[in-house]
Amino acid sequence: AAAPAEPMQWGRGAMDSFELNKVAGAALSAMLVIFGGKTLLDLVHTKHKAEKPAFALPASAPAALAGGGDVAFDFKKFAPLLAKGNVEAGADVFKKCAACHTPEKGGAAKVGPNLWGVIGRPVASGAGFAYSDAMKGHGGAWSWDRLATYVNEPRGTVPGNKMAFAGIKDDADLADVLAYLRTLADSPAPLPQ
Repeated sequence: AAAPAEPMQWGRGAMDSFELNKVAGAALSAMLVIFGGKTLLDLVHTKHKAEKPAFALPASAPAALAGGGDVAFDFKKFAPLLAKGNVEAGADVFKKCAACHTPEKGGAAKVGPNLWGVIGRPVASGAGFAYSDAMKGHGGAWSWDRLATYVNEPRGTVPGNKMAFAGIKDDADLADVLAYLRTLADSPAPLPQ
């Protein structure tokens, strides 16, 4: 009679490796729970704020010019770029603005006023938009100078206005978007001399 077959046995080395992996996994899991749990509890239950930031970025507030809040934007240096502004590129830059503004003639106000005919239009006069007191108090009309300065730095130019947009800092992009805004009129405004 044939002897019963012995069950196949794994080699001793393979079993040791598997057991070692289980022990290492358990140890790493325990450390994750201990250190991660403490950090999570600190984040959830800590009510205090840091006394000072760990690293402060070197930035300064915009310098104000004499003239009631206008920021240090040099329109005289910028003006020659207006003649070189690319309308198609400006339409592309305007996509940032389209979330809040409509460009069509007779377009509705959205989060911001409609921008058809904005150059030369009195400030805070777009139909169907509730302007902030700060913008109403800004007065005057949207000249090239005033519009370029405002679009470059809305918060610094008219403190307290509703526009949350940070502004267009790149001079070429600003010239392009103003070239595009110039086309949004029955009769485009002449470029500054």
